[in-house]
Amino acid sequence: MTMSLKSLFYCLPLLVVHFSLSASTAAAGKVSAIIVFGDSTVDAGNNNFIPTVAKANFPPYGRDFDGGVATGRFSNGRLVTDFLSEAFGLPPSVPAYLDPSCTIEQLSTGVSFASAGTGLDDLTAKIPSVIPLSQQLEYFVEYKERLKLAKGESVANKIIAEALYIFSIGTNDFIVNYLALPLRPAQYTPPEYVAYLIALADAAVRDVYDLGARKMEFTGLAPFGCLPSARTLNHDEPGECNEEYNKLARRFNAELQEALRKLNGELAGAQVVYAETYSLASAIIASPSDYGFENAVQGCCGTGLIETSVLCGVDEPLTCQDADKYMFFDSVHPSERTYRIVADNLLNNALQVFL
Repeated sequence: MTMSLKSLFYCLPLLVVHFSLSASTAAAGKVSAIIVFGDSTVDAGNNNFIPTVAKANFPPYGRDFDGGVATGRFSNGRLVTDFLSEAFGLPPSVPAYLDPSCTIEQLSTGVSFASAGTGLDDLTAKIPSVIPLSQQLEYFVEYKERLKLAKGESVANKIIAEALYIFSIGTNDFIVNYLALPLRPAQYTPPEYVAYLIALADAAVRDVYDLGARKMEFTGLAPFGCLPSARTLNHDEPGECNEEYNKLARRFNAELQEALRKLNGELAGAQVVYAETYSLASAIIASPSDYGFENAVQGCCGTGLIETSVLCGVDEPLTCQDADKYMFFDSVHPSERTYRIVADNLLNNALQVFL
């Protein structure tokens, strides 16, 4: 199946499914759309349409997605944002903004501007040649104009005001940038770099607020020192979590929570919630069987130790039989089942205020 046909296959059912789901979902009508900014945890396929190696539009990715289509999501199936969309009575998957087969009508109930490999720091996006957060915000401005043309200003403004905005970003600033390359460490100590990133997160929330957003969720970082790839590259204790990395994640999360608390006090009419994922991920890693997993140390694809993106495609024959038994699908990204658990947790906690 060609990429364009795959895109068409993915986008066409969205409206039909929307009408069949929304009548039976308790949360229907509370949120008009799911609008997403971030990295590979929420990229629905934007990187398919830009020149970068950071892609996932080939097997084994997407093998458990509806129709077995590799949409560009870095998992075997759906992402957290897809599950959230369905829970709010919207379509069961959030489309990628750059997918040319998706109409503005289809994008009006949900859109992802996210790009795998990106970060809060624009330098992070330059490393794999992906879409920086600043460009994602520019696409949002363009989206708003398209929405006004299609729906009229009044309806468009209501969609924008009632939408839930999700930010899932920050891990790559560490694992692709700060901890891998010399430029930022020469400029910032670890605490200074965290503060720099938090200032960028604060600015992004303010920008989206100025563009009409009122319901926002910013996701904290998971313990990225426990990613299979981080365990593999842990020279001091091979195979173990890198606790120095996890310390950075905790510092980032603590400062992000404080920044969001201040934003809530300053942005009139806005609700900005912090989505806690660190403790849930840590709990799964500590006791995988409690959550129905057999493996929380390796990814499902390839050897599970280092492969992601293209390397997963190369090592496809080695991919595990049942991704539901694995916390991670590749050496960096969670499996669909993990994403479902995270989505359920968010709906029962951080996002309760919007239900």
